[in-house]
Amino acid sequence: MNEIPRGTLQEQTFYEQVGGEETFRRLVHVFYQGVAEDPLLRPMYPEEDLGPAEERLALFLMQYWGGPRTYSDNRGHPRLRMRHAPFTVNREAHDAWLKHMRTAVDTLNLSEEHERILWNYLTYAAASMLNTPG
Repeated sequence: MNEIPRGTLQEQTFYEQVGGEETFRRLVHVFYQGVAEDPLLRPMYPEEDLGPAEERLALFLMQYWGGPRTYSDNRGHPRLRMRHAPFTVNREAHDAWLKHMRTAVDTLNLSEEHERILWNYLTYAAASMLNTPG
């Protein structure tokens, strides 16, 4: 039986397994296309152009899933709850966010396992941002 020398077998990160930067940029772009037309969510983005918000979310998700650390290099610790505190994130906003994210995830054609892992994280993240009853 041949042994594999230590350090020669590298595990791929989730980021790499699902297609890297291109996959996360596509996910976030489709998501923000939905947000742009959403009367509940759109007002939560004060910038006229959603491009900066799209870039921040793409960089965050890429870093979270094992990609480059550009998000933290540029913005420091994510502090997601603090960054969302100024906005009313109630159940309706939560559901709208997940609706647009579901549409975006469905465009990726991920394996069943990768989709389940990503969706579990996104539903957890959405629930953790709730800050207003109702």
